[in-house]
Amino acid sequence: MSVLPFPSFLDDVKEKGLKRAVFELVDESVERLTAGMNIQDVREALRGEAPSRKPNPRLQPHADGFWLHMRPSYFHSDMTGLYPTFRLGWLSTYFVFFETITGILLMVWYTPSPEVAYHDMINMLTNVPLGQLMRDLHRLGAEAMVLIVALHMVRTWVTGSYKKPRQFTWFTGLILLVITGFLSFTGYLLPWDQLALWAVTIGASMIEATPPPVVGENLNLLIRGGPEIGANGLLRFYLLHVLALPALLFVFTGVHYYKVIVHGHSLPPQKENIGEDTAKRVPLDRRVYFIPDVLTSELLWVGVTTLILVVLCIWFYDAPLEHHADPQVTPLGTTAPWYFLWIQGALKLGDKVFWGLIFPGALLGVMAVWPYIDVTPSRRYAHRRFALTLILLLISFVTILSYMGLPEFGVVTAPDTSIIHELTYPPAHNHMGKLLPVPYDQLVPGMYTTREFSDEATSLSDFNQEIETLMAPTADGRMQSIEANLLDELQNQDYLVVTNLNFVPVPGDAPALRSVMEEFAAMIKKHDKELVNAWGGIIITQNQADLKRVDVIVSWDTVEIDNGRPVLDADGSPVLVRDANGNVVRSQNIQHIFIHRDGGYFSN
Repeated sequence: MSVLPFPSFLDDVKEKGLKRAVFELVDESVERLTAGMNIQDVREALRGEAPSRKPNPRLQPHADGFWLHMRPSYFHSDMTGLYPTFRLGWLSTYFVFFETITGILLMVWYTPSPEVAYHDMINMLTNVPLGQLMRDLHRLGAEAMVLIVALHMVRTWVTGSYKKPRQFTWFTGLILLVITGFLSFTGYLLPWDQLALWAVTIGASMIEATPPPVVGENLNLLIRGGPEIGANGLLRFYLLHVLALPALLFVFTGVHYYKVIVHGHSLPPQKENIGEDTAKRVPLDRRVYFIPDVLTSELLWVGVTTLILVVLCIWFYDAPLEHHADPQVTPLGTTAPWYFLWIQGALKLGDKVFWGLIFPGALLGVMAVWPYIDVTPSRRYAHRRFALTLILLLISFVTILSYMGLPEFGVVTAPDTSIIHELTYPPAHNHMGKLLPVPYDQLVPGMYTTREFSDEATSLSDFNQEIETLMAPTADGRMQSIEANLLDELQNQDYLVVTNLNFVPVPGDAPALRSVMEEFAAMIKKHDKELVNAWGGIIITQNQADLKRVDVIVSWDTVEIDNGRPVLDADGSPVLVRDANGNVVRSQNIQHIFIHRDGGYFSN
């Protein structure tokens, strides 16, 4: 007799033996965990055998369990193949949990502060075991999630699965699409690199266009946390990314799944009679039970999808990370994230308020109410030509706008600026300025010019003499050319001492520097219409013991520009700009960078 007021495990061991008592304890635990399936039921399900107990215990986890109550206990056989869903809804849910798990792991090593956020990213990529893989998986998953959710919405539209009684299901899906976009957008800023800062700055600036101005300005301050994105802005984006938006995402994911279970998965359009919704009435001979067939299929999809992501991140994909964010330096070709490029392209069409706010808002509004407008009973493709045409036009329009949002479209960058940027820009994703990889010892102090590598026969001594002549004052004390201002500009550069210009040949033991100078000359020649009589120069000085300063110069005769293109005369030659005395105006662009011996851009 038990000393306790209830039977104990020891009593079972005494009565039934150890082996039998342990088996019954495990069997009972499994049945409680699965909400109805014991060890024998699980074994039969994994083997694909018919259930031996009646009623079917495989249905109980859906009614009594926690994990499967949001999944239907059986599916129509027409919905278990790749068509018509293409598994896009399931993949969307997969990425919700995938991003949550990888994001929580990244949060352990991240601090939302401008002072340490970028350092945390570097530490994560270099010191944390599997840190780079985890970040790559999270970033790739975020990009894929936006794309998959958008494709899921397109598929739903194409198959007419938004029709009655699934109008609200469509609406919750649209909200999930918006939340997904903003989740990825808020996460874009967290690495606190140059790409993140300026991409988010462009995206956040659209909010400022909200009318009236007082509302737009205050919304802008609310989002950024100040006139510019700084510590307050980074913290707000972090809280939105890890707290507010995920909470909304899980709430609406639950509502969306609930509505899908209530109304069932809509069958392929050709499988339903016009005006009939037979998704909930599945004949016995067409039922495919979730346990074991659908469950094992989805476990296979989990494994395959995760494997694909891991393979991509190991061999093909690296999450971009540029140099530390610098609000004082605006990079060339900055764009919003790719999924907002269509809005950035629309802004190039005209008014910021209309194309940046009213147009996207109206588009989302029409999509939200469309199921209540399209009340035609048929879901068959032949009967829905207008709706199918509409979605194809929408896809084409968004694609064109996205192309227009690229920096190459409708934005003209001065060739001198692009050339200097190409030579000096800091390390970006798999790219850096051409000067940075030059070995430190090959950056020999001196002055070098592209004239050494041009097609002109002018020798360096003649070129130096030409420069001196241009800089020599006239009898009345005036400079003969604007070129003479170049020396003054160089002398005004901080920490640079230049008393005269004396260009020398590139040393023979600096082949990497010679290669850069040859590319420099080729870039200037490529823009000979905008950069007339142009030459480039590189001045290398030993700023400190292990620190060299590199100044890049582009000097050219100024030409008249109209809509980003040089104005040509009747002979097809560029029209030069002249001053009041009839002299050609000479322009210069000078930029500098510092390169340290331990910068790590080069191999030695």
